[in-house]
Amino acid sequence: MAGQGITRRGMLAAGAALAAAPALAAGRSVDPLLAMPARQLAGLIAARKVGAEEVMRAALAAIAAHNPAHNAIVQLRDGDALIAEARAFDARPTPGLLAGLPWAAKELQPVVGFRATQGSLAFKDVMARADSIMVQRLRAAGVIMIGKTNAPEFGLGSHTINRVFGATRNAWNLGRSAGGSTGGGAVAVALRLLPMVDGSDFGGSLRNPAAWNHVFGLRPSIGTVPQEGWISGMGVTGPMARTVGDLALLLSVQAGQHPDAYLSQPVDTAALRGDLASNPKGLRIGWLGDWGGQVPHDPGVLALCQDALAAFRTMGCVVEDAAPGIAVEPVWQATQTLRSWSYGPQVQPLAENPATRDLIGPQARWEAENGRGITGLQISAAAQVRSGFTRAVEQLFGRFDVLVAPAVQIFPFPVEQLWPTRINGQDMRTYHEWQLGNFLITMTGLPSLAAPAGFGPDGLPAGIQIIGRRGGELALLKLAHAYEQAVQPLLAKRPPELA
Repeated sequence: MAGQGITRRGMLAAGAALAAAPALAAGRSVDPLLAMPARQLAGLIAARKVGAEEVMRAALAAIAAHNPAHNAIVQLRDGDALIAEARAFDARPTPGLLAGLPWAAKELQPVVGFRATQGSLAFKDVMARADSIMVQRLRAAGVIMIGKTNAPEFGLGSHTINRVFGATRNAWNLGRSAGGSTGGGAVAVALRLLPMVDGSDFGGSLRNPAAWNHVFGLRPSIGTVPQEGWISGMGVTGPMARTVGDLALLLSVQAGQHPDAYLSQPVDTAALRGDLASNPKGLRIGWLGDWGGQVPHDPGVLALCQDALAAFRTMGCVVEDAAPGIAVEPVWQATQTLRSWSYGPQVQPLAENPATRDLIGPQARWEAENGRGITGLQISAAAQVRSGFTRAVEQLFGRFDVLVAPAVQIFPFPVEQLWPTRINGQDMRTYHEWQLGNFLITMTGLPSLAAPAGFGPDGLPAGIQIIGRRGGELALLKLAHAYEQAVQPLLAKRPPELA
């Protein structure tokens, strides 16, 4: 970008504030551009102090070095074409909050110019005919679309593996699952392949992979981020990033009312872009833990998450046990009914058609079978259970300002395994029961922010989720920002396995 401001080499020589990247395993280091927060990087591009072309070259080099082993980014566009697009971006005004940032949308998002496979062989050659609302907003904010991030078929299950693109491997251990369904995005962010990513969450798809890759993920309240099409009132779209400030910035782009999304709500997006500094002293934290023994956890995960509560106490918060006083099993049964009912229109025709039956995976077939024959009375009964459970959880906010629970129940499992079948001596009855703790929060519709909690004895990460009042994303982000500052030495660690 000669003649268009200060080059990166000149900035470094002049001692400008480009954050130096900490060393990685085997003496590797992160490119300084990719090491800095996305908010800072986009600001430098917009100010013409760094070129989008430089950033694109750095991202493509990192992807070439590390993506083949981890398989986080799929449908990657031609590198020469991307560099040319970034160069053209530098030659024109650079408006937009995400000016010039390389972006890979989640595979479940329709993006013009890319296949809309949904991770399924049934749709492996289908091209997207239009951008989703969220992708439209990302483009308007100035991103350059480079590819997609991998996801399990139809987003089913919290293990990113499908028969179109294969498995995504954990950022910290190539032999372990990345989680899902935003597993590709979580790994891309953790490895500094991308500054931040979009994701979605039905039963933990933003929270589980964030926890397993030691980054931040936010499941917003229903309606905060608009979604078109079939809306079940349970799945949402949200942001994932390495810093809480970047999480808030991305949410400010994604969020807000849209005429084509009837559940969408007005959002003060400017406030999300503001200062997140706050004084959490005196805030009352309710620890849900394992829901009174009703949700099985690996003891090491539970202990690690309990240890993370010390950060809140250090900040002056008051931490006490919280219990909604309601049985979990009926809620889990209602969850399965509502989930299979919501996925039915998508998976049942595929399962019943001889031409496509063998093209879908066991998770989709399970949902199709479980949803077959669901009656209106069953849906109504499940909705009543959901309502009662939601009231019981929301009553806890009469005593607490926020709730905290583990974001995962186990450490990352072997990547070859389709799903865990047993947790702490308890058999899992379905492909997704091991995500029970996250599904419980999903049933309430409350916002939940996943944050790193540390590492177990084998060096595998886990995380907590901070749960707020409905529509309380800004308050959650401010508390998470304070938490982030309190555990900064922990967050300074980098993935030990870069292949």
